[in-house]
Amino acid sequence: MLKNIFLICAALLCITCNQKQIMTEQERNQILNGDENTPFRVLTIDDAADSLILRTECSDLDFDADSALIARLIARMDTTMKAEGGVGLAAPQIGVLRNIFLFVRIDKAGNPVEVAINPRIVNKPDETICFEGDGCLSIPGQSGNSVRYAWVEVEYLNAKGKKVHERLEGFSRKTDFTGIVFQHEFDHLRGVLYTDKLYEK
Repeated sequence: MLKNIFLICAALLCITCNQKQIMTEQERNQILNGDENTPFRVLTIDDAADSLILRTECSDLDFDADSALIARLIARMDTTMKAEGGVGLAAPQIGVLRNIFLFVRIDKAGNPVEVAINPRIVNKPDETICFEGDGCLSIPGQSGNSVRYAWVEVEYLNAKGKKVHERLEGFSRKTDFTGIVFQHEFDHLRGVLYTDKLYEK
């Protein structure tokens, strides 16, 4: 009997933890304190308070409930990423602890910027590769070789709330490293930095 009660409580806790939550008042204020052309401040590990935020795991967005606010967030993140000269930017890097990031599609003509909302990596190879010259806007002035996967199969919502399922490949700076960018930004949502995955010979 006690075992059954424990299992039910554990299941309810898991369901509660995985539920999407609407934006908080603090998040709303942060997103709305500038127009679409106003960049956010990028958090860096050099600042103790910033570093704590960057190490925090994020929660899912409720796209239906917060679509207008998410659109403003995306626009400001895009402005920020372009101002900083990055190829990806995750929400925790601007202080919003939500599962959303922008990434440049190096594998597509014109290298458009796309959005991944509530992303998941659903499949990957057993083997890893060494990606040379990984870097991060939140770790300025540094770079290193990181352990990554040559490809990842992913699922996410795009900027219109449509579910996307695709396989992202590429791990060469000379041709395509879209899959690496996705992995890098996905790690940010879990409080993981590329410095946690440095390749050791």
